[in-house]
Amino acid sequence: MDSREKVFNQIVKDYSERLWWHVRRFVNSHEDADDLLQEIFLKVWAALPSFRGESQLFTWVWRIATNETLNHLRKEKVRAALRFSTIDAEMERRIQEDPYFNGTAVERELARAVLKLPEKQRQVFIMRWWDDLSYEEISSITGTSVGALKASYHIAQEKIRATVSESPF
Repeated sequence: MDSREKVFNQIVKDYSERLWWHVRRFVNSHEDADDLLQEIFLKVWAALPSFRGESQLFTWVWRIATNETLNHLRKEKVRAALRFSTIDAEMERRIQEDPYFNGTAVERELARAVLKLPEKQRQVFIMRWWDDLSYEEISSITGTSVGALKASYHIAQEKIRATVSESPF
């Protein structure tokens, strides 16, 4: 086994579960998360020779995963429009009908509230709240300043509080 394979196998071992959950929170689909994780690891494998160590391996892998996931969601948005639907309606349906969801009504409502956030705020909220990444790590992944991320996260929290407090659950 060459060094590239060793590094790749270690990346898969170290990040598979966390990456799957990161993707899953964006796409609200067990199957889509599985498929995307495979695509992400294919991208990581292909890009591994070009990794120069200018960023941490973790943030480099997370950037690939986030970009791949956001590209997937953009394609889903187009597909939904062609079906005369909206991606929000599709995601809402996924949250409601997910056979793998084992959370409480409050957790389901939180997922719905996060879904209503604009893309940038949703991205920051997921990475900060659920992935427990620092603002510095999120900044490295997204290329957004720490100050802007803090502002986006704060606004996202306020929107989620407002949405959840209006909920009849």
